Amino acid sequence: MTKVTDETTRTTTGAASAESRPVPRVSRDVKVASICGFVVALMVGASYAAVPFYNWFCRTTGFNGTTQVATSTPSHATERTIAVRFDSNVSGGLPWKFEPEKNEINVRIGEVVTAYYTVTNQAARPTYGVAAYNVAPLTAGAFFQKINCFCFNEQSFAPGEKRELAVVFYVDPKIMEDSEYDGLNTITLSYTFYPAKDPAPKPLAATEPDKRKGNL
Repeated sequence: MTKVTDETTRTTTGAASAESRPVPRVSRDVKVASICGFVVALMVGASYAAVPFYNWFCRTTGFNGTTQVATSTPSHATERTIAVRFDSNVSGGLPWKFEPEKNEINVRIGEVVTAYYTVTNQAARPTYGVAAYNVAPLTAGAFFQKINCFCFNEQSFAPGEKRELAVVFYVDPKIMEDSEYDGLNTITLSYTFYPAKDPAPKPLAATEPDKRKGNL
């Protein structure tokens, strides 16, 4: 009996010792590190994708007053008219006079229209600017189709230069299919010019004589 008890005791003690041994942490740490690395990579990728996705979303839906870029023109214009108002703004630091040729015009929905803005550089030096735009009400941007525009292209003006800039657009007839816009009578197109950096000076051509050498 004593022998059997001793063997049983040794067996029980050995099992308890095996269970009390610490589980190796190496494999668990590797798994945790892998999961953390994946999450970080996913967050970084999402941050880079956020801006282009937002731009695509705005262009597709007209969100935040973003107008659409037309790929074709309507086959005909409707009898319903809508007033389009033109707003102009210049950000601080840009010595320009910027104003629409007409503050408001009535257009038929589906009619292709060309409107003009006038820009005058009031500085005695060359200046550079870039325009951004939106429409109001903001949701109407989904139906305001631009065919040609001066926005997002850097504009350079000589001292005192005055120039006309055109925008070609139409209001999409699909707006008449949405009852939400049955009472919409006015759309405002607003542009704001912001200063652009002066272009870097061109390097002196190798074949062009350096006049400064004569003064040395």
